[in-house]
Amino acid sequence: MTKPSLPELLHAAVTAVGGVERPGQVTMAEAVAQAIDDGSHLLVQAGTGTGKSLGYLVPALAHGDRVVVATATLALQRQLVERDLPRTVDALHPQLRRRPEFAMLKGRSNYLCLHRLHEGVPQEEEDGLFDPFETAAPTSKLGQDLLRLRDWSDDTETGDRDDLTPGVSDRAWSQVSVTSRECLGASKCAYGAECFAEAARERAKLADVVVTNHALLAIDAIEGAPVLPQHDVLIVDEAHELVSRVTGVATGELTPGQVNRAVRRAAKLVDEKVADQLQTAAEGFERLMELALPGRLEEIPEDLAYALMALRDAARAVISSLGTTRDKSVQDEDAVRKQAKASVETVHDVAERITQGSEYDVVWYERHDRFGASLRVAPLSVSGLLREKLFAERSVVLTSATLKLGGDFNGVGASLGLPPEGTVGTEDEDVPVWKGIDVGSPFDYPKQGILYVARHLATPGREGSRGDMMDELAELVEAAGGRTLGLFSSMRAAQAAAEELRGRLDKPILLQGEDTLGELIKNFANDPETCLFGTLSLWQGVDVPGPNCQLVVMDRIPFPRPDDPLMSARQKAVEEAGGNGFMAVAATHAALLMAQGAGRLVRATGDRGVVAVLDPRLANARYGSYLRASLPDFWYTTDRNQVRRSLSAIDAAAKAADA
Repeated sequence: MTKPSLPELLHAAVTAVGGVERPGQVTMAEAVAQAIDDGSHLLVQAGTGTGKSLGYLVPALAHGDRVVVATATLALQRQLVERDLPRTVDALHPQLRRRPEFAMLKGRSNYLCLHRLHEGVPQEEEDGLFDPFETAAPTSKLGQDLLRLRDWSDDTETGDRDDLTPGVSDRAWSQVSVTSRECLGASKCAYGAECFAEAARERAKLADVVVTNHALLAIDAIEGAPVLPQHDVLIVDEAHELVSRVTGVATGELTPGQVNRAVRRAAKLVDEKVADQLQTAAEGFERLMELALPGRLEEIPEDLAYALMALRDAARAVISSLGTTRDKSVQDEDAVRKQAKASVETVHDVAERITQGSEYDVVWYERHDRFGASLRVAPLSVSGLLREKLFAERSVVLTSATLKLGGDFNGVGASLGLPPEGTVGTEDEDVPVWKGIDVGSPFDYPKQGILYVARHLATPGREGSRGDMMDELAELVEAAGGRTLGLFSSMRAAQAAAEELRGRLDKPILLQGEDTLGELIKNFANDPETCLFGTLSLWQGVDVPGPNCQLVVMDRIPFPRPDDPLMSARQKAVEEAGGNGFMAVAATHAALLMAQGAGRLVRATGDRGVVAVLDPRLANARYGSYLRASLPDFWYTTDRNQVRRSLSAIDAAAKAADA
């Protein structure tokens, strides 16, 4: 029997999911197949509506070797495992003559821990273990969540938190889950044979396609101990998120509360002298943190260095002593010891890392209104780590609707550790070979959307009210008849705009934070007159096709805050190396967010509308053309009257269609 061709397989898969074949999807599938065959790397920009999931799944399944697919969002993981993969496997089975297996794998804390559920959480203040089911009042929200979790544990096959509907609070989940450091290990745990996390790992070992998230991919790369099974092909979807997710995993934090928890957990398990040493070090650290002012620490002050060395040394002494002391009053000693050790090791590792003072790390203080001060450390760049760990031993395909910034892929490529496209290695240096392709979008952006820049407005300052911007926003929302998604660069700006427009307009204005994100988006999608205002998660988390989202407003270009320690350190490092720090860091950050935000407007072939940017710098500044080149190819104007007429016409057409 002849081997089926890729177009035949793609046609079968698209038919099975009830989709429509698109030229961009075919181009993408062929490029992915080529990269897998060559063992090279590929960056694919595939616009909304291309059908990119099938564009990479079909060639990956046809290839036959194990593939890991890493995504950023829960929604896409679910779509892959519950819809795209089952249908695609069924559709390809007759032609491939085999049925590829697939599985989902997440970090250990995403799975219910049966030991925690049945034995309780090791308690910090008192002897023994604490049974949350006994101490949480059944009538309290926590008590109800815990009882529901206990019932669910008898029914669930996966133990995966995301399979629990409705969900429970983080506090309730923390009572029935463990981190990888706190886990006893299957061989030492009474429930090891039934462990949900271990079962997920076993399924992944047998699967042809393993679906995971960016965070687990980062842990797998950074920590050296492999979590993911061996694989020949890695596909990173929503790849524009990868650098920030990897940075998050590689970031360490110390807070007084966290250090005090470690002290309490260890106190019963080591002799008094060792416990007192950690307690004294914790008190010294806490006193310093009370005086901490937010901002980067280019050099570690002497008093902080002393406090961190004391913490590090005391934590090391505790870790050494944990193996020998046995307190007869402690029940389930293994679990208590494991939790204490995990807490103390985290304190030790972060204190050690900051004390060593690598030139590749950035250290800063943060202060939070609710949680107080924290000390943080993050890598100046993760590009070297990604280049070494991600691209060395497998073919990698990275895809997203936004990878091409300012007209090429080199900006995103550099952040991933890739040399400029087309760079050829030498005998002495083996460089990753890659290419970028833009397979376009099925949407006709110049006919479906307008990019309007309010050139007449004053340039936004760092703080202060923007009266002219509020007037403009109110007029645009009025002309659109509601139907507005407002994307703001800060929560304060979103709140101010919601308050102002609620007083001015007879339209419902929903504000992020006043309900769950899912509920807000559902209410926004259901009522054409409703507007939804918010910040970061709305820039990339809203999918509302149809006439109820016909105006997307950005209040300003979303550059990183000038006082963001990590971003400003990265910018400075580029400048010291002779590059343009502003363009490489701040403009790239803004371009990525704006491309994601503008992508909220056109989600289907019949959508029409306006993306309005209320920041004249997009039209006037030298970097404006770079940012505009990163956005969909909408019809461009700075004519405010033209835009009001267009919005009114779109609103009238939508009302006529409803009628």
